[in-house]
Amino acid sequence: MALVIRMPEILTGMAEAIVIGWHVAPGDEVSVGQPIAEIETEKAAVDYESEQTGTVAGFLIELGAPVTVGTPIMVLAVSGESAEQALAEASGAAGAASESTGDAVAPATPTAQPTPAPAPAPAPAPAPAILPVRIEAPADRSGESAATGTSVSAAPAASPERRFASPLVRRLARERNVDLTTVVGTGPGGRIVRRDLDRFAAGGTAQSAAPPVAQPAAPQAQPVAAPVTAGASTTRPAPRADDGEFTDVPHTGMRRAIARRLTESKSTVPHFYMDVDCRVDALLELRRTMKADIGPGAPTPSVNDFVLKAVAGAFQDVPEANAIWTSDAIRRFASVSVAVAVAIDGGLVTPVVRNVDTRSIGDIGRTVADLASRAREGRLNQSELEGGSFTVSNLGMYGIERFGAIINPPHAGILAVGAATRRAVVDDDGTISSATVMTVTLSGDHRVLDGALAAQWLGAFKARIEHPMRILL
Repeated sequence: MALVIRMPEILTGMAEAIVIGWHVAPGDEVSVGQPIAEIETEKAAVDYESEQTGTVAGFLIELGAPVTVGTPIMVLAVSGESAEQALAEASGAAGAASESTGDAVAPATPTAQPTPAPAPAPAPAPAPAILPVRIEAPADRSGESAATGTSVSAAPAASPERRFASPLVRRLARERNVDLTTVVGTGPGGRIVRRDLDRFAAGGTAQSAAPPVAQPAAPQAQPVAAPVTAGASTTRPAPRADDGEFTDVPHTGMRRAIARRLTESKSTVPHFYMDVDCRVDALLELRRTMKADIGPGAPTPSVNDFVLKAVAGAFQDVPEANAIWTSDAIRRFASVSVAVAVAIDGGLVTPVVRNVDTRSIGDIGRTVADLASRAREGRLNQSELEGGSFTVSNLGMYGIERFGAIINPPHAGILAVGAATRRAVVDDDGTISSATVMTVTLSGDHRVLDGALAAQWLGAFKARIEHPMRILL
């Protein structure tokens, strides 16, 4: 029986994604856990690993086209089944499913709906009655024309200098100081994908191939200050004459995702906040001792690494807090996995550090450094963006002393960590002295954490961070 691989939901709440490359070709054997496709989401490009075993029979979508979650993207043939049989069976199953719902069979890429091209073009052929498939191996598509109906023809009109590339590619190009006008795209319709950028960086010179054909005519260009859409004037007033010059920066996929997710969080999750001041002189002294003992040049655990370990220790002290909300129950976890907020160009991501409770401080530091580095390069794996019950967001390196963070669903809490600064404090004997104090603010989901439980957890965290030897035990 043929196996149909569908577009996965890489990130919670994700509606669509783009396959930017295949790691396999028709005829290849695929096993469980093997990377089969590189999928670009609103936040990162990840390698998607197969959950099935079989032989690649064919692909059902165009590279570079937006695809809705759940759409079939690949067909695997099982043992003893030919590629043709698998493809026919997959197409037949799709037709039967469509008839049962009374709808016509949709093409395999329902989200890649092309908008009219700048110039009139012949009407496209009618959609086939079965899933469209291609049995060829991935190939260089740099010569594909805009009339194929790929994502290139769906792009908005732009100036002649515009190059078609994803937000991830544009961010990487800025980080590497690469002019995209000198890079030749090999994606659908000349779209620049990440492998083109990597190839260009390795060669150091522009490719000599013909430029992409997907550049619209110059008369379609719009002034910077013009309304973005025809209905813009109905949603906001026109700029006043005394407002001065301004520039509209179009929303990236990541910015839209952040806006959607955080609006959903604040609208549906009952937030409450608690903060506490932690004296960290002993922690900083321990870190200085470790740095001296380790020697010059060796990586020293950061304050944030100690924070993560203290968070895990607090969950060991108060295991009832290590939980998330589901529609049917409060799910409590036996191990502690913590997400770390990492700022990247144009937004942030929250890769998850697994089993923080059983890791050493040094191991936590190396893992966080690796995740942060690959997050900024857009090279995180799917599994590294999922799981956990809690998030840590640290803005202390920016000099921020206190702030409240928005919970990252489905997590039940997030700890906002401020800068460690010298402050006047009152000791137990009533004397005033100077100490290094770090303020942390807990944002809790009141569906999971009651006030007393959250206060108990925060007290356990404070005890460990103020007595760092407890963190190392």
